[in-house]
Amino acid sequence: MPVDIRPIAPDDVFAIASLARTTWLDAYAEIISPEQIDYMLAQRYGHARLRADIEDPQKWLHQAHVGGILAGFAACEIYKGEFKIDKLYIHPAMQRKGVGAALIEHAAAIAREQGFAAMILAVNKQNEQAIRAYTQYGFRVRDKTVTDIGGGFVMDDYVMEKAL
Repeated sequence: MPVDIRPIAPDDVFAIASLARTTWLDAYAEIISPEQIDYMLAQRYGHARLRADIEDPQKWLHQAHVGGILAGFAACEIYKGEFKIDKLYIHPAMQRKGVGAALIEHAAAIAREQGFAAMILAVNKQNEQAIRAYTQYGFRVRDKTVTDIGGGFVMDDYVMEKAL
């Protein structure tokens, strides 16, 4: 089925936050603690935060629907002079069905439109499924980072880059 990509609107934040929780519990339950999952979801996917991100002209938030059902979403931004996919989550039941590829290509089109020759993303070093998927889509590990995010938690990530 075709993937329909459209901007996230303020009325969509509840569904996006719910999808974020579903995908995080699936992807991270064995990688990070439940406390860190809750902390990061509150920090990054609270309704007020999502609404503020929607209004930010330096951020692009898009949702993907398949057969009229919310299947995934992506958020991109200009971060330290680079085009970054900051969030990319696909419902577990919709993974490996082209939704992620469609959102990545959509992000790449925005990046090219904004004049960027590459885009980056960060992925948890233990999220092997995501790393394999990103590699398949042309991303390569560029760097390793450990970032203190407060609350006694860190993000232990690879920074991956894709030439456009």
